[in-house]
Amino acid sequence: MEGMQAYGAGKAGGAFDPVTFFQQPHTVLRIVSWLFSIVIFGCIANEGYINRPSEVEEYCIFNRNQNACNYGIFMGSLAFICCMAFLALDIYFPQISSVKDRKKAVLADVGVSAFWSFMWFVGFCFLANQWQVAEEKDNPLKEGGDAARAAITFSFFSIFTWGAQTLFSLEKLKNVSFEEEYNKLFPTQPHLPLI
Repeated sequence: MEGMQAYGAGKAGGAFDPVTFFQQPHTVLRIVSWLFSIVIFGCIANEGYINRPSEVEEYCIFNRNQNACNYGIFMGSLAFICCMAFLALDIYFPQISSVKDRKKAVLADVGVSAFWSFMWFVGFCFLANQWQVAEEKDNPLKEGGDAARAAITFSFFSIFTWGAQTLFSLEKLKNVSFEEEYNKLFPTQPHLPLI
């Protein structure tokens, strides 16, 4: 039962230690990803819409492409909610006694982290491209430029934080030992003495 680091009832039911929890690299990365998502959707929602002095209607700072701003805000807010949900799952994880449920939780973490790493790669490419082709005449006062660059930069950093979370989850998945589940399904029968 040495390999029961991530799974098994032997680790279930322990008391929650917040100091240990917040010192784990996986938790630190999740909190950093959470902060990055706040920066991304906050920058775009706050300063991502501007207008020319002669116009009344605001438009997206990313090449007047409303889809770019919508993508950044939607993905940032969804990543924020996702980080909060998985932080709650990380807190609850030691209380899960079923090997199958623990495996499902870790597999969900692997899938979601890989998904978000890919989505932030797409977001970085999309926002950077739209910012690169934006015409300077659309923003003569250069308003919101710092916010746009911050959203692009933190989209880039999010690729790596979510990717690292994927690697940590895969490492957690490798530590699985099905010995306990096997013993539960096929219990060993005591040897009867020969007469």
